[in-house]
Amino acid sequence: MEQPEGKEGFLLEAAAAPSHTGPALDSCEASPDEGLIEDLAVIDKKAVEQLTEGLISHYLPDLQRSKLALQELTQNQVVLLDTLEQEISKFRECNSILDINALFSEAKHYHSKLVNIRKEMMMLHEKTSKLKKRALKLQQKRQKEELEREQQREKELEREKQLTAKPARRT
Repeated sequence: MEQPEGKEGFLLEAAAAPSHTGPALDSCEASPDEGLIEDLAVIDKKAVEQLTEGLISHYLPDLQRSKLALQELTQNQVVLLDTLEQEISKFRECNSILDINALFSEAKHYHSKLVNIRKEMMMLHEKTSKLKKRALKLQQKRQKEELEREQQREKELEREKQLTAKPARRT
């Protein structure tokens, strides 16, 4: 039998080879060893080698393309993972900036509260100072009025003493 060249030739040769390698399905035939001996005689090393080369030459380019595609996908996956890590770090940084902004806004809020409390305390201090001055003035005024009343009373008593008749003394 002549062996054709190329992929198609290998496939044709494989198809031309006997297809049964095991015992016959029909139990009426001879023993299973007879078919095995015939099959071994048909298969020669060169045919096996050519079938192997044909099979390899048929599938190897696809497998190599698949390998390159998988390598490219793996590289792309590594790039994507790196990009994802960068994006995650940016996201965390943005969140920390937002947290910092929230802290600053909270600090501003409390600062304004403190400023308002300080203003109220200063206003209350001014009011209490004014009230103390007023209380002191009122106290001084009362003391002055009491002193004047006391002096007035003493004058009246003195006047009454002078106005009361004194008995004449006998000499």
